[in-house]
Amino acid sequence: MEPIFYTVWEINGDYAELVSDGGQEHSITMFLLPEGTTVGSRLKLENFQWELQEA
Repeated sequence: MEPIFYTVWEINGDYAELVSDGGQEHSITMFLLPEGTTVGSRLKLENFQWELQEA
């Protein structure tokens, strides 16, 4: 599975609203995302694992 990169554009309570580099929107519970994820964070999804990317 190729990695997919997302940016967090909004956090609504327990859910993060993400947008992929390709423009697709995705909503996911914060529980599944790496600690330290905030609005503006860059995330990589690869092999069903989320990784917070360094700025």
